[in-house]
Amino acid sequence: MPLPVSGEQMDHVYYEFAALLFASAVVGAIAVRLRQPLIVAFILVGILVGPALLNLISAESEIELLAEIGVTVLLFVVGLKLDMHLVRHLGPVALATGLGQLLFTIVFGFLIATGLGMDWVKATYVAVALTFSSTIIIVKLLSDKREIDSLHGRIAMGFLIVQDIAVVVAMMVVGSMSASDGMDVEQTGMLVLGIIAKLAAAVVLVAVMMRYVLPRLMELLARSPELMLVFAIAWGTSLAAVGDVIGFSKEVGAFLAGFSLASTRYREAVNARLSSIRDFLLLFFFVHLGSQLEFAALGEELGTALIFAAFVLIGNPLIVMAIMGVMGYRRRTGFLAGLTVAQISEFSIIFVAMGIALGHVDDNTLGLITLVGIITITLSTYMILYSHKLFDVLSPWLKPFERRNPFREAEQAQEKVSQASVVVFGLGRYGGRLAAQLRASNVGVLGLDFDPEVIREASRAGLNVAYGDLESRDFIDHLEIDDVRWVISSIPDLKLNLNLAEALQERGFRGRLAVTVHHEKDADILKHAGVSKILRPYRDAADYAAEMICATAADAS
Repeated sequence: MPLPVSGEQMDHVYYEFAALLFASAVVGAIAVRLRQPLIVAFILVGILVGPALLNLISAESEIELLAEIGVTVLLFVVGLKLDMHLVRHLGPVALATGLGQLLFTIVFGFLIATGLGMDWVKATYVAVALTFSSTIIIVKLLSDKREIDSLHGRIAMGFLIVQDIAVVVAMMVVGSMSASDGMDVEQTGMLVLGIIAKLAAAVVLVAVMMRYVLPRLMELLARSPELMLVFAIAWGTSLAAVGDVIGFSKEVGAFLAGFSLASTRYREAVNARLSSIRDFLLLFFFVHLGSQLEFAALGEELGTALIFAAFVLIGNPLIVMAIMGVMGYRRRTGFLAGLTVAQISEFSIIFVAMGIALGHVDDNTLGLITLVGIITITLSTYMILYSHKLFDVLSPWLKPFERRNPFREAEQAQEKVSQASVVVFGLGRYGGRLAAQLRASNVGVLGLDFDPEVIREASRAGLNVAYGDLESRDFIDHLEIDDVRWVISSIPDLKLNLNLAEALQERGFRGRLAVTVHHEKDADILKHAGVSKILRPYRDAADYAAEMICATAADAS
């Protein structure tokens, strides 16, 4: 029977958690100021309060429990996002780059690890850990830059789905090893077959639940958003516990729990409510991780960590660029997509931690992967934030990664521009409406947009459309628009519009340029840059509305 916990002990744990959260908030604020992901900040908090420095943590079991629940919720959310509709519609480029990068990183990571003197088990763990990229960080950075819907953003999201599937497979394989220690080959084979059979049975059970039970249950629970959230966490932790009991790990059980709700219409609502809880609980995972690290061990692994970090920062983007170049994409698109895999993930650390729990690798391996994570996450964040400037500097050396005819991006636009007298960049609410009205007036118009989904929607609506990236100077320079009368930018970005005006002037464009602005100071700058017509959507709409209301008022009087 466990001993009762005194009120004084409970108060002590409470004070410790309060101090830990406050320290995390302070260090996190500094990280945000430096434009760094909070993962790095929380690991540093763990190092600060752990035995390596201040040694302030005594509630290790409580923190470890919250950390474990955080990992469960994380895998649940991954499964929740993995809708079968998305998996079925993975494009060939997402599959090719995702699988190609996984294979490249595992093979060369293993060779580097063995070359550094690691045994094959440790080398395998390290190589696999280096393959995973952080979906959370990439989505946040691309969203902040408004590039999540760009061509390279869509491609990156595609191969991140491939990586998420690989994460689950890797964890399932490692989890199945937990019961195989001390067995001969035949016994191990039977164990693996047994686990596969159990997993198949679990998948069938989940499929039945998805088809007949969960949609109706979620319909009932949706009447109370709080209850729906409680059920989601209960469902995730319950299947995680079942997964652990039958031998294929808590992580895989949590993933299947999330995946079972991915096809319901409430998945976005559940995801939105779980995201903040996931982030809060993962704080304890990274703090716990940092508290377990020792400077002596980290110092021993620093040189090795720098080698692997360089491999991830340089090798992963290069293989993505090479694959996308072969498939006909411009080097700029390949470069921007490739930068999203220039770091390792929180899953890399979780994966190695599983290996430690099974006795396959030692604590030094976890310290190594954590160091690689800190280095790559820190540097790749700035690489993604300043990706366009970085490309401008490196562009001359990246020509081998682009085919002579990058047909995936240019060919369709080149074919269609000859049919147009007006070219519209940007098919959002304003640009799409503008293009539709011009077409209704029998004007030959070509709409260009960087979002493949927007292009598909506009094409289904009957518009003449193609992929076009206003940020790509190469795209503008190679677009044959000599016979076009008007080029219109519906994107109210001063820098992009100045770039467009400069590019058209340099090539001697004889037509006229119209650009969209939201601020008058931008209009003055663009006029001086030679823009023929300034479009002011908000002011023009307000003026039209005022005229219409005044006319109606006059008629009434």
